[in-house]
Amino acid sequence: NSALDVGVRLQSIRKLKGLSQRELAKRAGVTNSTISMIEKNSVSPSISSLKKVLGGIPMSLMEFFSLDLEAEASAPVVYRAAEQAELSRGLLSMRLIGKDHPDRALTFLSVTYPPGADSGEALLLRDGEEAGILVEGRLELQVGEQRYTLESGDTYYLVAGQPHRFRNPFEAPAQLISAATPAHF
Repeated sequence: NSALDVGVRLQSIRKLKGLSQRELAKRAGVTNSTISMIEKNSVSPSISSLKKVLGGIPMSLMEFFSLDLEAEASAPVVYRAAEQAELSRGLLSMRLIGKDHPDRALTFLSVTYPPGADSGEALLLRDGEEAGILVEGRLELQVGEQRYTLESGDTYYLVAGQPHRFRNPFEAPAQLISAATPAHF
């Protein structure tokens, strides 16, 4: 039964994640030949060694055995406007693109800041990177103590550890499109 064929499953999931045998071996702290032998079914891994290998993906044993590979391979490509998840926070209207996409590595948002709206009192701090473009209106971006006024068409790029916040002290709504890694929503 190929659903329980550990070697075939591991190879399919590894390829789905875009990992080479070498990369998975490095991440999991095992040899390339270990991955190769498991995938060829020339060894039957113990639960603990399979857990160690899956740690390099990362994925739990339960996910490994319950993952529907057919569904994973056919993840949606287009998300219609009506299907985008609305994550409103306070006055903000936030639409998350690709919410249910398996293994989303980034957060891609369309955020509307009505006049007077902001991203919160506290500065936001990300583990990864964030970039965005203001597509409509004007928006204030605070990075640390520095404040910038973004005009329509202006972009920004933040790296990990740069505390920041957005505010709309202007009279018209502002629309921001941003992407951040790793996925945080």
